[in-house]
Amino acid sequence: MKLGREANYTVNLRESDLPGIGRKFCLDTRSGEKLVIVVHNDNRRDLFHMNPDDPDEVLSMVTLDDEEARTVAAIVSGIAYKPKLADNQEMVLDDLIIEWVRIEPLSRCIGCRIGQLDIRRQTGATIIAVTEKNQKKCMNPGPDYVFTAGSTLVVAGERMQLKELKRLLLHGSL
Repeated sequence: MKLGREANYTVNLRESDLPGIGRKFCLDTRSGEKLVIVVHNDNRRDLFHMNPDDPDEVLSMVTLDDEEARTVAAIVSGIAYKPKLADNQEMVLDDLIIEWVRIEPLSRCIGCRIGQLDIRRQTGATIIAVTEKNQKKCMNPGPDYVFTAGSTLVVAGERMQLKELKRLLLHGSL
């Protein structure tokens, strides 16, 4: 199924029946992430975040019951909260995107320094700030900053630069 509003982007969603189990939905996101959602006949939902480079490798998984799934759907669809400035921000910033990226426990960048990964030269993206798991904040981290699991990066760049940055953080190299 192809969906989408933007002229140059179409949502790539594939559906398939899982006999005796339910239905499977596979989504390739604009940023290059892969998401698999299995809706079970008993109303459970399994959400799998897959490795973009190895579609058989699960990076993380969450199981939701029917009520939890509907609550998440309301949040994600904008029913529970709609950002007020999102449209204006993209227009003002043009192709520049500011995004929050979490360092997942299996990311290969953990223990590496920003300078060691040569992030700006490799991807073109910039790390503006980091919030650690313990809520400690680091503004404009330098080349000696060491990545840790659970940290959240505030990053800026164009869409493809951010996709490359996520790949670099996940795999430790491009």
